[in-house]
Amino acid sequence: MRHHFDSLLDQLNDAMIVMGSLIESAISSATKALVEQDKQQALKAIAFDQEIDQKEKDIEALCLKLLLQQQPVARDLRQISAALKMITDMERIGDQATDISEITILLADTSYIKKLEHISLMAIETGKMVTDAVDAFVQNDLVKAHGVIDADDIVDNLFVTVKNDLIVLINEDVANGSQAMDLLMVAKYYERIGDHAVNIAEWVEFSITGTHRNSLK
Repeated sequence: MRHHFDSLLDQLNDAMIVMGSLIESAISSATKALVEQDKQQALKAIAFDQEIDQKEKDIEALCLKLLLQQQPVARDLRQISAALKMITDMERIGDQATDISEITILLADTSYIKKLEHISLMAIETGKMVTDAVDAFVQNDLVKAHGVIDADDIVDNLFVTVKNDLIVLINEDVANGSQAMDLLMVAKYYERIGDHAVNIAEWVEFSITGTHRNSLK
């Protein structure tokens, strides 16, 4: 019986890796589309969303199977519960990659009012946070989870830099306002991806320690 349960847990880990890979690909494609103003690449990023949604449903079904057909001990129960929480954030990351891509399509035929160096850095940082958060779950790695949580400050600081740069551009020329707001929304979506990665990491922490830091607030 335990062997079968462990086999299902392995399936859960594999499914989480696949879903993690899908959202990483969505972020990567959305970022490439944004930087290169490539509509086809943006559409490719949007297409990942349906796969991500399906994988969320598959993992939900697997978790329920583990809960209903087996008798998990406390550690197993925390792992399954954490996975159920994590996939909600992972699905939302897919949504935000889609949101970025939709803005990219709107801006594809106009020149950017500024270089996207800080937004690109946000994309790199948040992509790494997502990867590390999923890896932390699969590897049962508390140190890696804490690293994701700590990295959020980098993303938040980059967002402030982007916002301040765009405010300067609007003050210089009010005609920059419309695109500046679109680029600010893109930066905000990356910031939210970072926030979701932190949520994932906090659930990893819970699965390992049995304590969720929000319950301590």
